[in-house]
Amino acid sequence: MIKIRSARLLRSWCDSLAFLLHTKPKDRSALIDILREAETRNLLDQDALAMMEGALQMSDMHVRDIMVPRVQMIVVNNNSDPGELLTTIVASGHSRFPVIGNDIDDMLGILMAKDLLYYFAGKEQGKFNIRDIMRPAVFVPESKRLNVMLREFRSSRHHMAVVVDEYSRVAGLVTIEDVIEEIVGDIEDEYDVDKEAHIKPYGRNRFTVNALTPIHEFNEYFATAFSGEEFDTIGGLVLNAFGHVPKRGELLELGGFIVKILRADKRSIHLMRMIRLEPQKPTDVD
Repeated sequence: MIKIRSARLLRSWCDSLAFLLHTKPKDRSALIDILREAETRNLLDQDALAMMEGALQMSDMHVRDIMVPRVQMIVVNNNSDPGELLTTIVASGHSRFPVIGNDIDDMLGILMAKDLLYYFAGKEQGKFNIRDIMRPAVFVPESKRLNVMLREFRSSRHHMAVVVDEYSRVAGLVTIEDVIEEIVGDIEDEYDVDKEAHIKPYGRNRFTVNALTPIHEFNEYFATAFSGEEFDTIGGLVLNAFGHVPKRGELLELGGFIVKILRADKRSIHLMRMIRLEPQKPTDVD
């Protein structure tokens, strides 16, 4: 089944490439329009179109757009004993953990769970020092573009980077999985928790929102006042605001939010990223 699906996907991409060679798009916007037309003509399947659009949009996105913010980071202290570290690893299900000193801005390195397992597997467990097994941390600015970040992940073979702001303070974390998800969509595994949650914080003032989120639940979460008289879900409200069924990557400003469509089909919206706009401070007028 996998070989058959791969062959079909390859034929789909080859057909779309031949189509593009004849159309000669002048810019990226025209290229995306052509790709969508190719999907309409069944020259390109929906999954391939979504990945192509995701890859093209990466150059417009920055690490800050997808990072795990510092308040949601799971870190370990350099003074923790092996038992405490193991408890954190088991509870979180992650494989990599930033190691901090006095506070979260005192970033010392990265602990890999497998390195700690080697310690427990040793026949003679001597005095433990986390510095003996932790790896160096990679630091990147939050303004780094995603296409550059992916290239650096691939060349360096690192899977995690610590994101810092303009004052060199820790702003969050980014992983290679976070970047790849912008191309292929969400990659869920057995450790993804709270899958039924309609709203998930995802970076500074950024949220992943299920289109089926009831409007009253959305209003309660964000302290907004969207009307629920005409539509029951936030997806219905957004769909009405667009005036058409939007495709992945389309943007809309709505009620103090920038809405980006992450997942949709020909009939409905499934998943959105909503960026809450900062209220503008009033300026004095002479």
